[in-house]
Amino acid sequence: MTTTGPAVNAPAGFRGTRGEILTALKTAQPLTAKELADRFGVTPNALRRHLKELEHEGIVRYQREIRGVGGPVFAFSLTEAGEALFPRAYEDALSGVLDLVRQQQGDEGVLLLFQRRWDDIARVARPELERLPVEQRATRLAELLTSLGYMAEAHPVSGTLPVLTEHNCAIRVIAERFPEVCAAEERFIADLLGAPVTRQAHIAKGANCCEYCISRDS
Repeated sequence: MTTTGPAVNAPAGFRGTRGEILTALKTAQPLTAKELADRFGVTPNALRRHLKELEHEGIVRYQREIRGVGGPVFAFSLTEAGEALFPRAYEDALSGVLDLVRQQQGDEGVLLLFQRRWDDIARVARPELERLPVEQRATRLAELLTSLGYMAEAHPVSGTLPVLTEHNCAIRVIAERFPEVCAAEERFIADLLGAPVTRQAHIAKGANCCEYCISRDS
């Protein structure tokens, strides 16, 4: 693997192979050294030194897993310190503001605050998206969410509409404390897609990603 520049979506300060490893784990953890090597077209031994360094820094960890026939494998994932390297914007200040809003206006006040934020974003994006079929809308929405720090992508699914996946929560700590944030996000996604969505996986509840299944509007 010869990459020397920053990996796409890699955390600041991590270049080349180390950045690529962190990004790969963020989007598909846990992964074995062999699975990582297959992604990059190198041998597992070529990655082990980088994995060992990241483990020593407390950014990556591994655990033994049983996968089908054969002995256990070592699967790597990000530690909490590794997760924290990816965008989490303004957590402390925003938490304080939201605490005040909740005290004064209750949960509905927090929900309204985030709905207004997403409404502002939707107002700008809607003229372009509403001209597209829902499949293309999902792709463009994923690009928009990625620009906001969510590392999103739309996966084609045979026989049905795409699945929208967010591999990062830009405000994860906020989302864990204020579930109204996630409710506003789900409403925003459904609104811009013009179709009902169902959240099948949730980062704030311990999943590796937030995953939205899109339904055809009946």
